[in-house]
Amino acid sequence: MVSRASEDLLREVAPQVLGTLVRRFGDFDTAEDALQEALLAAATQWPGDGVPENPRGWLIQVAQRRMADAIRAEVARRRRESAVADREVTDQETIDRDDTLATYFLCCHPALSSASSIALTLRAVGGLTTAEIAHAFLLPEATMAQRISRAKKRLSTLDRPFARPGDAAWRERLGPVLHVLYLIFTEGHTRSAGPDLHRTDLSGEAIRLTRAIHRLLPDDTEVTGLLALMLLTDARRAARTGRYGELIPLAEQNRALWNRADIGEGIRLTTGTLAHGLSGPYQVQAAIAVLHAKALRAGDTDWPRILDLYTLFEHLAPNPMVTLNRAVAVAMVHGPAAGLAVTDTLDKSLADNHRLDAVRGHLHEMAGDRTAAVAAYTAAAGRTTSTPERDYLTLRAARLRERHPG
Repeated sequence: MVSRASEDLLREVAPQVLGTLVRRFGDFDTAEDALQEALLAAATQWPGDGVPENPRGWLIQVAQRRMADAIRAEVARRRRESAVADREVTDQETIDRDDTLATYFLCCHPALSSASSIALTLRAVGGLTTAEIAHAFLLPEATMAQRISRAKKRLSTLDRPFARPGDAAWRERLGPVLHVLYLIFTEGHTRSAGPDLHRTDLSGEAIRLTRAIHRLLPDDTEVTGLLALMLLTDARRAARTGRYGELIPLAEQNRALWNRADIGEGIRLTTGTLAHGLSGPYQVQAAIAVLHAKALRAGDTDWPRILDLYTLFEHLAPNPMVTLNRAVAVAMVHGPAAGLAVTDTLDKSLADNHRLDAVRGHLHEMAGDRTAAVAAYTAAAGRTTSTPERDYLTLRAARLRERHPG
């Protein structure tokens, strides 16, 4: 039986292995099948033989052999792949090189719509499940599965879809790649489902890859803004959960637990972009995160400035979740009734999203309407698939009932 540590290791390196296979062989479906066989081989052999010194390389070797076998079996039907199948599958350069970032760019193909390329990249090399991707896009899981399947089929019709593009084409793909990394980080920061609030493997990988892009493009304000946003947000991680993994909201966090080194770096990065003005969504979000980070207490938060920034953010990138966040800022500046009025515009776009009810519960509680707050918190708890969020919302409702029974 594979140990928990080995399971975590396999989960961490699997997207990297898949990315290498896709880049080399250009076939998502076959690459995914080969990866699953390699993971099964690891689960069978590692408990007895021990974890290899280079687990990623081991998986790549096994998966490449599986792919080579499959391609050789179809060589008569797929002649153009026979040359790939005949390559030496133990190429040490392929095993040692980390192609993860390059694969992100390759998967964000211009033949696909931005939404499709982002979804496919998240599924193929980002380490997210179809359900997690659907949650990020506010879509049903079945709809997202169809979108990913169509994207794969579209790429399969192209000649050499994963050929390395020129410099200009790399630039064209930067936006979707940044969006992919943002969504991976977001899922790692707050899991959409499961017993734990965080997935540090996802958030850590997103930060690592964004740093790599920043080294290549240090003057790009959106790349810098995204890296700053990730660091400023991740800096709060230790204070976001209690002793038993329970969720602690921002206003109640022990800010002494925030990572001041990450905050300092995030502030420096954000400040460095301001000479160019606030012109991009990631840059604006980083500026909002700076204002939260600078507040030594929740009561010191500069909510009027945050409201201005959310208004700008909504103008730059209209999105119901941005509007929901603006509703909270409106409530903190103009009162809960004003914030609730903003949420009324979201009944259709966020009808099944638990965060709308959670925000309404908070604003009703601010307004002193405990009955409405309990109803909203209870509705939100019933909709979320995250255990820490569900427990927090249920407890919030229970505490209001205890204080004011009947």
